[in-house]
Amino acid sequence: MSGHDAASFRSACSPWRAAVPFATFVPLLLPPFDPDLDRVGFYRVLKKVLSETLPDARNKVACGSSCGWLALMDEAASVTLLNPFAGVRAPPPHIELPLAGEHVATASSSERVSRVHGQWVLHPTNGYGDADAAGRAIKLEDMRDMFFREIVLSAPPDVAGRECVAMAMLGCSTEVTFYRVGLDSAWTLLDTKLEFSVGSIVHCQDKFLAIDCTGEISVCSSNAAGATPTATLLPSLSPPVGLCHRSYLESNGELHIVCAMVSTFHET
Repeated sequence: MSGHDAASFRSACSPWRAAVPFATFVPLLLPPFDPDLDRVGFYRVLKKVLSETLPDARNKVACGSSCGWLALMDEAASVTLLNPFAGVRAPPPHIELPLAGEHVATASSSERVSRVHGQWVLHPTNGYGDADAAGRAIKLEDMRDMFFREIVLSAPPDVAGRECVAMAMLGCSTEVTFYRVGLDSAWTLLDTKLEFSVGSIVHCQDKFLAIDCTGEISVCSSNAAGATPTATLLPSLSPPVGLCHRSYLESNGELHIVCAMVSTFHET
């Protein structure tokens, strides 16, 4: 059965969806989509496999995909978790997360950001350290650079009895922010203790790993309700000779380095 057939089969009803887990199929890729439309394409490598009508994706930008759910953000910096393959007889289930507060905006950007009449506004400095009082409105295409660049889930948010934590990498920061679905009222910041900005977040073996652009790793824990979140640095994993570290990938409970081959002689 192909990924297209699996998605169509799962869309019929809940029992069919439970009978065919997506974990046994090659992951689908989500390319950029037009926020003015409600049609979203999902691709497998070298082959288009599925196109879905998702009204909830209109006027939003994708900022994450994990556990079979999409994370979509609007211009207010509020996030919707959406399961695009839940069924065709009813609207896809979705979960609304709280919008980002100014504490998230401050941690995510080196510029001053404020919320004015429901619109996020960027106040760039004038070169003397003073912020432009008027500022400019932050558009949808800039939201990932200013707020949630990538959101990773610890588990599907609709599984009863299992806690789901959403961990977010910010625009440019050594901090991350997390939200425990159904438990928290706002996003909580956590200092990863990394020297450089977080470049990717991976959930592996029930842990969140924040990884900076040099490959340094910090294990981030949201802990139980009322407990202080923690971040612990780990020894870095050096890539093989001739390869340049790019990111990390979790697969079947193992963490893999994703590298690029570099040849300085041919300048590639």
